[in-house]
Amino acid sequence: MEQYEPERLTPAQAAAMRRSLRNGRAAMTRRSLLRASAGGALTVGGIGALSGCGIPAAGMTQGGTSAQDHSAEEKSVNFSNWTEYIDVDDSGKTHPTLDAFRRRTGITVKYTEDINDNNEFFGKIKPQLAAGQATGRDLIVLTDWLAARLIRLGWVQKLDPSNLRHAYTNLSPQFRDPDWDPGRAYSYPWQGIPTVIAFNKKALDGIEVKSVSDLLDNPRLKGRVSFLSEMRDSIGMTLLDMGKDPAKFTDDDYDAVIARLQKAVDRGQIRRFTGNDYTSDLTKGDIAACVAWAGDIVQLKHDSPDVDFVIPDSGYMTSTDNMLVPNKARHKTNAERLIDFYYEPQQAAALAAYINYTTPVDGVRPYLAKIDEEAANNPLIVPDKAMQAKSHSFRALSQKEETAYEEKFAKLTGA
Repeated sequence: MEQYEPERLTPAQAAAMRRSLRNGRAAMTRRSLLRASAGGALTVGGIGALSGCGIPAAGMTQGGTSAQDHSAEEKSVNFSNWTEYIDVDDSGKTHPTLDAFRRRTGITVKYTEDINDNNEFFGKIKPQLAAGQATGRDLIVLTDWLAARLIRLGWVQKLDPSNLRHAYTNLSPQFRDPDWDPGRAYSYPWQGIPTVIAFNKKALDGIEVKSVSDLLDNPRLKGRVSFLSEMRDSIGMTLLDMGKDPAKFTDDDYDAVIARLQKAVDRGQIRRFTGNDYTSDLTKGDIAACVAWAGDIVQLKHDSPDVDFVIPDSGYMTSTDNMLVPNKARHKTNAERLIDFYYEPQQAAALAAYINYTTPVDGVRPYLAKIDEEAANNPLIVPDKAMQAKSHSFRALSQKEETAYEEKFAKLTGA
């Protein structure tokens, strides 16, 4: 059985590969296309549009509908993903893992990078799914909160465990049982997205930053701190700092976080709320410390020796981007075989080496070390048990909560 295992790289070659990849995707990366938060539900195509067209609100239904599966006679699968979110060869035109999948199975993957924003994509596929029609896609990748919504609407199909032997066995315990898809009946993670505290050592000039409290309360950092404009990340990190569990918080807990952040905004402690455009300010030292996405920091550290990160003692937030099979998918079995393929440690390692987010697959480290030993030893890419234990997820929200929470967060950030 063929395995895709790239040749081992020297540290210099690995660093050059990462720089090349980073430079090649500078204009449009998975993080630079900021995940539209559930606050997008307040705009066209979001939750507000659901009730208006007679579609039940998220949380009222569950379970998708299948179509006749043509996988046996049609050796293909249509896969929609985010931009720059898969391995590429030196030419930047082909994807080695997809090529290996085709050679092994005879299944050709039509890979389309047509997801630029969760809510935008939801608006694109909603009319077909609401009408019980096929979207033309067999596999899609959506961030956890939107994946949860589609599951609750009954717009994605339950996966067949018999086609997911590697996935079931190798899925990391860290990602195995989200509250919005217990036991992963409908979804499997593509990658994990950790949120950490990043800083510029030179800009700090000896100031110690180890927690969200340090960001919010140290007057020497006034005007040189940023938080993320993704609600779940900034609120989640602050909840942890206040001793609250992001998986179990109450309305009062949420309001207490908003009040705390508002005070920091009012006195000028927080410079701004950002997408990943904080990376330029952090590298230059205009921002001394910030709440940041680990995938960005892994990349920045290679070119900016002053940039580093810390995991607070209170823990850190991790979200996931998830593979799902939408209703009426024409090639469900082929899609499941592709999901399972990426849960083989060899393939997961090849993917992790290129995109530098947290792999959801156990057993990756020895295979990744053959490609890039530094990446294999990076706890943001391959977290050990201690790192996993510090990871927290934001709980699923009801429609009412999404609307209310995002309105409050938008007022805070000036969005």
